[in-house]
Amino acid sequence: MVIGQALNRVDGPLKVAGRATYAYEHWDDGPPLYGFIVGATIGIGRITRIDTSRAERSPGVQLVMTHHDAPAQGSPDLSIPFEYWRAYPVLSSPDVHHYGEPVALVVATTFEQARAAAALVDLEYAGGSGSYDFAACVDQAYAPDNLIFGILPTDTAVGDLDAGFDSAPVRIDERYTTPYELSQPMEPHACLVVPDGEDLIVYVSTQIVDAARASIASTLRIDPERIHIITPYVGGGFGSKLRIHSETILAVFAARALRRPVKLALTRQQIFHLTGVRPTSSQRVRLGAQRDGRLVAIAHEVTMHTNRHSEYIEPTATTTRGLYAAPHRLTRTWLTPLDLPRGEDVRAPGEAPGLLAVESAMDELAHAVGMDPVELRIRNEPTVDPERGVPFSDRHLVDCLREGARRFDWERRPATPASVREGQWLVGYGMAAAIRGHFQAPTTGRVRLAADGTAAVQSDMTDIGTGTYTILTQVAADGLGLPPGRVRVELGRSEYPVSMGSGGSWGAANSSTAVHRACEALREKLVTTARNDARSALHGLDPAGAEFSGGRVSIGGVSEALSEIVARNHPEGVEAEGETLAMTDDPNYRDYALHTYGAHFAEVGVDADTAEIRLRRMLGVFSVGRVLNAKTARSQLIGGMIWGLGAALEEEAVVDPRSGAFVNRDLAQYMVPVHADAVEVDAVVLDGFDDKANVLGAKGLGELGICGAGAAVANAVFNATGVRVRDFPITLEKVLPGLPPMED
Repeated sequence: MVIGQALNRVDGPLKVAGRATYAYEHWDDGPPLYGFIVGATIGIGRITRIDTSRAERSPGVQLVMTHHDAPAQGSPDLSIPFEYWRAYPVLSSPDVHHYGEPVALVVATTFEQARAAAALVDLEYAGGSGSYDFAACVDQAYAPDNLIFGILPTDTAVGDLDAGFDSAPVRIDERYTTPYELSQPMEPHACLVVPDGEDLIVYVSTQIVDAARASIASTLRIDPERIHIITPYVGGGFGSKLRIHSETILAVFAARALRRPVKLALTRQQIFHLTGVRPTSSQRVRLGAQRDGRLVAIAHEVTMHTNRHSEYIEPTATTTRGLYAAPHRLTRTWLTPLDLPRGEDVRAPGEAPGLLAVESAMDELAHAVGMDPVELRIRNEPTVDPERGVPFSDRHLVDCLREGARRFDWERRPATPASVREGQWLVGYGMAAAIRGHFQAPTTGRVRLAADGTAAVQSDMTDIGTGTYTILTQVAADGLGLPPGRVRVELGRSEYPVSMGSGGSWGAANSSTAVHRACEALREKLVTTARNDARSALHGLDPAGAEFSGGRVSIGGVSEALSEIVARNHPEGVEAEGETLAMTDDPNYRDYALHTYGAHFAEVGVDADTAEIRLRRMLGVFSVGRVLNAKTARSQLIGGMIWGLGAALEEEAVVDPRSGAFVNRDLAQYMVPVHADAVEVDAVVLDGFDDKANVLGAKGLGELGICGAGAAVANAVFNATGVRVRDFPITLEKVLPGLPPMED
């Protein structure tokens, strides 16, 4: 059995040797031209004058494009439920909707020439009065129609929240705020567009190939078959590459106009304004409980920012719906329209900020009733989904809590905050639970067996650094009884079978299930072929007992090499396809609640003089069904935990209230965790198999690691200092005034 093993990444040698080619590194049909985007320097308004003459005379410049000469474009079709597939018009009018929005494109022979000429484009604006301050505009919030493309309701209510909460002897009613955050993958958003007759070959860094193709075609108003997407390797996405952005559309415009290949990459500073952000949020959490900690009422009400012209709803309150038992329940979401960049998916959208609030509130409740935080959560474990009333497909949250507490030596946790000191350091422990929905989307995979007995797997699925090449190798190797070295995986091309790509933690399970089913269909073809072939040693045998192993198929002790069967009957090769259904077409999603679970534990030290916070160690224990690759799974979970650490202590994009610009728009000022911040982080995955999720029993885990991780760190800070910070991230100035006085 190859599935589950800690197989090394099959693409690892290519990446280490620098032979894995990313979007901006492709070179096709001779030297390309280079583009550079000119961004608006106001937050809202209208271009009144634009002079490109100096830029056009600059050395090497081939094109300067503005709204005056941009091609006609399609408008976003709001009837398409997934916005990633909609048109993405750029330079379509003189109007400016947010700071940094593209107002011109310069294309030149070299990148340096394009960048220099971009500074010579002269613009004048009529500025408008923009809304950039979330807190000041929160009274303008409105209720959206639905969440997650209409799959989930915006608000839910069970019982009588107000009556239940008012009757509870112990009540927590607090508001938690989270900041704007950005995905910031290592590989910037980039593309190379090559005209090929009336077609376009687009090498682009994207998470969903089909979405990129559809969005470009809809914007150009042409047949999608004329767009050819190629993206074999993606250097991280974290949600920011689920859709294409202005750099791709503008490169497409320029390549068509000039009939030359054009490269365009966003600078790190441009990424802050030209890709989507995680909305800032204000979350009110109410917990009403008996004195023994048993919840009577739970409410989670969220208000977040949205772009005024492009609605985005982060499903932040949905995390609370299936986490804890309580007879009286409420979740609610509002949006506050602002003149800021559009919101988009950023690293476990919804669950990450939602659990940061709810799991902090649970820690406050544990402190209020004098109960161990682990036992409080176990006491409120539901037997069925608390809102839908359906059974859980596979729920081992309590196992994660108990195993994590055992491994972490949780019994050493200080019962009294700010009571343990080691020299200058105040020491504290914190924990939090994790939950994330498991999603399923339509996906097709193709497996082709050649006459030499090697297999090729094809899908437009992407590998964003998560290990897709490796797990699909394992699934196909198991499915056909081949050693992994005889399987080749080909990804990231629009000519391959369509998938939903990498995102939402659905990619691995979707694509693996489709490939597994393709292998099943291919096995059936091969056995039928051999049984009906008088030249085969398996001729006339009962196919029911066929086994595939070591590159051979065996029935009742008689075997034959796969290569022999294929060479005799299918000299050009034989193939089959497999599919994964959309979750809306799968009855298991109606009849069961499908989630993944985890428990986070953290130990921090807080400097008693300066309030400097240092993570000492962190452990996560997770239940995700069957693991496809033990090594890549652990890596994914640890990465998510570190993102959670950043959300708790560091990440915050700060808005200039005068213009709506993010003022800390580089990685020197937008802080993210580095190696020194995460010296001891470990992840453990419990054995499992969820037969309601799919035939492989596997569920998505990529984003589970971040869910609840930040709250564990925040709760550890409280345990160390006695200071409760509800405005994230937790920074020195928020902790320092409340530190206990120094001992004489």
